[in-house]
Amino acid sequence: MQRETQFVGQSLAFLDSVERASRAAPLNRPVLVIGERGTGKELIAERLHHLSNRWSGPLVTMNCAALPETLIEAELFGHEAGAFTGATKARAGRFEEADGGTLFLDELGTLSMGAQERLLRAVEYGEVARIGSSRPLRVDCRIVAATNEDLPARAEAGTFRADLLDRLSFEVITLPPLRERDGDIPVLAEYFGRRMATELEWDEWPGFTPRAMAALEGYAWPGNVRELRNVIERAVYRADDFRDAIETIVFDPFASPWKPRLTTSAASLAAPASPSAPPSAAPALDQPQTRPQTQPQHVTDLRAAVDGYEKAILESAMARCRFNQKQTAETLGLTYDQLRHSLKKHGLL
Repeated sequence: MQRETQFVGQSLAFLDSVERASRAAPLNRPVLVIGERGTGKELIAERLHHLSNRWSGPLVTMNCAALPETLIEAELFGHEAGAFTGATKARAGRFEEADGGTLFLDELGTLSMGAQERLLRAVEYGEVARIGSSRPLRVDCRIVAATNEDLPARAEAGTFRADLLDRLSFEVITLPPLRERDGDIPVLAEYFGRRMATELEWDEWPGFTPRAMAALEGYAWPGNVRELRNVIERAVYRADDFRDAIETIVFDPFASPWKPRLTTSAASLAAPASPSAPPSAAPALDQPQTRPQTQPQHVTDLRAAVDGYEKAILESAMARCRFNQKQTAETLGLTYDQLRHSLKKHGLL
């Protein structure tokens, strides 16, 4: 109960990813971890480190998206005193800090092309040079990188170095999203619920009602395990009596009848700027749609206008159904596969 995060699950897709990480851990090779937000990429990096021969060395984590582009190279490779404005003294970079251990680069896809080039040299030759220094330093650290982007597609488009991708992808571990982990939602809900009940010092754990568990299993979980944990802990702490099974599940903590309305300026910023965008919001789900009540505006690109209107309908339907894809498909008269295809087409997954 003291550990904040750990692996919990029993689905074959999840266990296969964990097993691949365990097999790759002893090898002194780079590993690329791919997965949506909240799927546990950092946990995989920890497993790769602690099951390797470098377990006694440092595990250094750097979120590449958390720093401005101008500071990323200084954070990775360090700098000498006077290398740039504000550099009053020399500082070791993350590569030097991870010497003898593991360097975990989260959000790898956000690195600039210049940082990618220097990272490639460091991975290839095991040498780094601080900014403002011409003397390279030898470092011995294993690289584990993580991303939620399609790096092969970016390499083809020329926005990510293909040679760096080749060098980092000795092993690629792709983590399944929670919606594809068959049977894991009840297990995780029980785990997080019991842990929260212990934190609240409840005398017993009442569990969830069948209705609440059905709602949990029917939800799409765009935030994956991290979102599930928040939903479960929120439901437990809001429960009135620990002797009654938990019934109320709140997926959207921002939902409120007193939710602030968009101001005029904010609404104008949120509105689509394309002239081919749909002229009005998506239709209500509980009203049959026939022909438009007003004449359509001037359209110069019919395909773009139709796609924009279709995307608006999907967004509205998903929001009304609390992002439950099965319910959304039924509401729109689509099969589940047809809805998933449409969501993927418009980048709504």
